[in-house]
Amino acid sequence: MYIVTGGAGFIGANIVHSLNQQGISDILVVDHLTRADKFLNLTDLEIADYMEAERLLELIQNDQLQGVEAVFHEGACSDTMATDGRYVMENNYAFSKALLHWCQRHNIPFLYASSASVYGMTGSFTEERQAESPLNIYGFSKFQFDQYLRRMWNELKAPVHGFRYFNVYGPREFHKGRMASVAMHFYRQYRLDGHVHLFAGSAGYADGEQRRDFIHVDDVVSVNMHFLDHPRSGIYNVGTGQAQSFNDVAVTVVNSMRRMAGEETHDLPGLQKSQTIRYISMPEALHGKYQSFTQADIRQLRAAGYSKTFLSVEQGVERYIDWLAERDQ
Repeated sequence: MYIVTGGAGFIGANIVHSLNQQGISDILVVDHLTRADKFLNLTDLEIADYMEAERLLELIQNDQLQGVEAVFHEGACSDTMATDGRYVMENNYAFSKALLHWCQRHNIPFLYASSASVYGMTGSFTEERQAESPLNIYGFSKFQFDQYLRRMWNELKAPVHGFRYFNVYGPREFHKGRMASVAMHFYRQYRLDGHVHLFAGSAGYADGEQRRDFIHVDDVVSVNMHFLDHPRSGIYNVGTGQAQSFNDVAVTVVNSMRRMAGEETHDLPGLQKSQTIRYISMPEALHGKYQSFTQADIRQLRAAGYSKTFLSVEQGVERYIDWLAERDQ
């Protein structure tokens, strides 16, 4: 049996989908369904069982689970604007430690979601302590668990892989609300209003030219599956290694939708002139907390044996828009 925490969520459900594609359905999905409509991520998937996270914690504390092949730990409070630090640390840090120790006791591979948010505003994106300075409680919870794991390296008996996800987008994120990817937001804005909103220039960047390392969820899942099959314990950046602008995402979304409607496509200046792309001021709450540039250093990922080519924004976003349009989401 495989355990996927956060299995009704974005990345977790895509991991379940990948396991299904390999003929694996003996999967225990663990999640919180306080947001009930997340169940929709599972309706086309095959799983053996579902339980709430608190029940899993009870079972592992009492050593009442057997026959587990691996644990994909994707579950977390992922709201970067969360203010209840006790809740975030309990869910993201304490729960992760309990799972880690249980996996070590039973020699079970543990693959977990860390986050690029651990880097904060340092401007450096290498898996090293000097580059890490989280800006919010979410990033801090992920950082502290990475630190906890680092102190255990010499004691590990079973493989452990931490993945610092950068800006992930793709299928099965409909439930994330304001935390959904910009590709999802642009798709919904354009479908509803005929235009999209990007932030105006900031931190020395022109309008919409802030740059992030956008990675399609299919690539994220591919990395997870690689290390399941070829374990090499470590903490790895999971991004494409190439930053692209928010304008790039917006242009790809709009042109993908225009192409499907049989309409003429345009480059960035043309879309700006037509007011299809509009720029708005950044909210005050994000001042001093907004990463205008991220780009994963993926040398350690490559050195560990992951050699596949990542999708570009143009390739991945077009694939995603096709998926959304097919399902009328």
